[in-house]
Amino acid sequence: MNATSPEGTPDPGRIVLLTTSHRVAPGLLSWPAWQALHAADSVLCADGAHPQLPYLREAGIAVAEAAPAAEELVDACAGGRTVVVVATGEGEPALTDGLARLAGSGRIRMPDLELLPASYDLPGARLLDLVQVMDRIRRECPWSSQQTHEGLAKYAVEEAYELVEAIEDGDRDELREELGDVLLQVVFHARIAEEGARARTDGEDDGAAFSIDDVAAGIVAKLIHRHPHVFGDETATTPEEVKEHWLRTKAQEKRRTSMTEGIPLHQPGLALVAKLASRARTAGLDVPLPPTEGIGYDLLVLATRAEAQGVDPEAALRAAARTYRDAIREEEAARAAGGNGTRGEKGSR
Repeated sequence: MNATSPEGTPDPGRIVLLTTSHRVAPGLLSWPAWQALHAADSVLCADGAHPQLPYLREAGIAVAEAAPAAEELVDACAGGRTVVVVATGEGEPALTDGLARLAGSGRIRMPDLELLPASYDLPGARLLDLVQVMDRIRRECPWSSQQTHEGLAKYAVEEAYELVEAIEDGDRDELREELGDVLLQVVFHARIAEEGARARTDGEDDGAAFSIDDVAAGIVAKLIHRHPHVFGDETATTPEEVKEHWLRTKAQEKRRTSMTEGIPLHQPGLALVAKLASRARTAGLDVPLPPTEGIGYDLLVLATRAEAQGVDPEAALRAAARTYRDAIREEEAARAAGGNGTRGEKGSR
């Protein structure tokens, strides 16, 4: 005998649309999801290859491979029955659209419809998608499959500068995009390295293979080791103390004989001078500047002065360059509007 509602009409039942994340290991479902699955009168799934099915069946859940239309699903719930639909990756849009149309028609009494997320993405889960997409592009794209670390190096530099520009412009949308472009470079290089050590022309091994997981594991270990005030027993209450911890642990790791070791000499000149000056100042070294004998030494003096005042000389020069660029554009516009001569020339007439 069919169940009835308090009003004496047949109970229309309940539909539970169970969604899962492919970024979480199959079988790791929430407790409410397992409760709904065990209590259901029937469990349906349109995808016979759904990654959750083996684990559901192992747990004693009988799953029927079926893709009912909206009206069929409503009929299956009649009499107070509960039907759980294990959604595919698209979330069953055809089914939900059909249920919405039925509800809007007013012809029948609809079952209760519940959307039950059975697993959730953890922070950083979309990085798994990036790794998978990069794997496929590396295999199937004629351009990407031929790239090397050396060939991609220039793009890393370009993307880093575009990221800095987005930061200085204060453009949040552009910042998000440029961070993605920088992240792509990391994943791309790691994917190339994962393919194994590349044989050099002299027959020697060019280095061991490593994956994006190795890259992440390395930086995680480094961050933990260099933050003993967070993960260890030391304390730090000011940014200066944090920097002191960082430099001390870094020196222990690298075992360097000079503070200048590890400073990339191919970085822009002003940034290079500022970095050298910062290292010297942090170490308490009073190093006299070379005598000014040309433009290079003049720039060196200016860069060290900027660093001592807490000013990034590269950023300061870029800001000045933008102002100069704007002045050039104004002069171009004035010349185009006047037809000849510059504003200065016209002003002197």
